[in-house]
Amino acid sequence: MFPIRDHNPSGRAPYVTYALIVANIGVFLSYWPLMSDPRALSAFYVEWSMIPAKIMYDGSYLTLISSMFLHGGWMHLAGNMLFLWVFGDNLEDEMGHIPFLAFYLACGVGAGLAQMASQPYSLVPTVGASGAIAGVMGGYLLLFPKAKVDILIIFVFFFRILPLPAWIMLGLWFAFQIFGGLSSPTVGGGVAYWAHAGGFVIGVLLTLPLLLRRGGRQFWARTDGRPPHPEARYTTARTRIPTVRRK
Repeated sequence: MFPIRDHNPSGRAPYVTYALIVANIGVFLSYWPLMSDPRALSAFYVEWSMIPAKIMYDGSYLTLISSMFLHGGWMHLAGNMLFLWVFGDNLEDEMGHIPFLAFYLACGVGAGLAQMASQPYSLVPTVGASGAIAGVMGGYLLLFPKAKVDILIIFVFFFRILPLPAWIMLGLWFAFQIFGGLSSPTVGGGVAYWAHAGGFVIGVLLTLPLLLRRGGRQFWARTDGRPPHPEARYTTARTRIPTVRRK
């Protein structure tokens, strides 16, 4: 399942979201040639990725930020940027450009600390913007729980776009992270489930003051948990691929 868009148009251009996407792509392209040299890539990750044991021993806390702009491959990068594209603009619209940037970085740092707490002496490099983006998703859930999100479902040769309320889509995503974190071994590489879960929770907590300033439950009551503006509507066109009818 992939979220491909929401029905929640933003009221202003999300410049910070655009800049973050460009920065992540630019950083990835800067070290992409190292992908063909495992030794050089390993040395690069040791220098710039978040390694819990390294932080514990020599205090390399700056890697909590630098690791947010590193990715393990094109699909890793594309998936993260898709989620940021779908959910980032609305939160930036609500928070403002600079506060949203601070929020994003804080969620990323908190996500890294959550992952480090789960494996404090791990020597496995952790990279990716997913912890920070998980925080964006948590904030989105708090402000727009009933906003519609279009999900692309792919099952073998079956494709379908299914609109779901944000609370279902994001709630399921969060549950998968908790399940993955509890069922995965505590050593070795893989998905940083606790970074995802930690970033999500931090995003909810950091967005809570904004919700309270908007009236808390009264804000939800006024909008019924939906965006406080008309929803975007999308139309689907018939495919031009010729079909053969069965007799």
